Amino acid sequence: MIITKTPFRISFAGGGSDLKEYYLEHGGSVLSVTIDKYIYLSMHPYFHDDKFFLKYSKSEHVDSVQDIDHKIIREVFRDYHIKGIDFNSSADIPAGTGLGSSSAFTVGLINLCNAYTNKYMNKESMANYACDIEINRLCEPIGKQDQYACAVGSLNFISFLQDDTVVVEKVLMKKENYKQLQKNLLVFFTGDTRSASSILEEQKKNTISDKDKVGNLHKMVQLSKELKVELSNNNIDAMGEILHTGWMYKKELALLL
Repeated sequence: MIITKTPFRISFAGGGSDLKEYYLEHGGSVLSVTIDKYIYLSMHPYFHDDKFFLKYSKSEHVDSVQDIDHKIIREVFRDYHIKGIDFNSSADIPAGTGLGSSSAFTVGLINLCNAYTNKYMNKESMANYACDIEINRLCEPIGKQDQYACAVGSLNFISFLQDDTVVVEKVLMKKENYKQLQKNLLVFFTGDTRSASSILEEQKKNTISDKDKVGNLHKMVQLSKELKVELSNNNIDAMGEILHTGWMYKKELALLL
């Protein structure tokens, strides 16, 4: 049996500028971090070597890859010519909590299939491949930040360039300041879950049609750059004010927030 463990992420600043509708025109950037909550995917040969037994939020027992209902599994298994497997998914947190679970699943599945088929792919290539599956093939109304955050891991400043490339930079801090930042940050589960698709779909439309909301995204990108500078200078006290300001801008991008 092969098992992969892929982290979820929290986005601190710049979220929304990773949508193609924005960054191809203006360039975008986010500052995010992966956390100690994970999605676990496992796979081993199935007793029936011509069938698929899949267990995630539901179970599937199918004869061919095209019969797989889960869109991401179907696309990745088709690419890797996977068959005759028993697959299982579990996670530390529920889906729909805003921590990039869908992209963590995609990146983890690519990593799993690489290990299962004895192939190597670096972290950035896995992220780019995950973006291609989710955004280009499956036409999900999402951006690129989650795939790169989950694939690369740690605290990163991620730039989305107008030529459609992505640059990931580690945010380097003194060890004691990084530990203090970790102690200062708390995450709470409110009990609510939701799909990001409807929110991002509205945000995409606003990015194209509403100049005021595009202006907000410009400000959010600038905040991500400011936060990168502050954290690189070990000024962790800047985090609270920048998070608050970014949330004020973020709420204006989509009425569903």
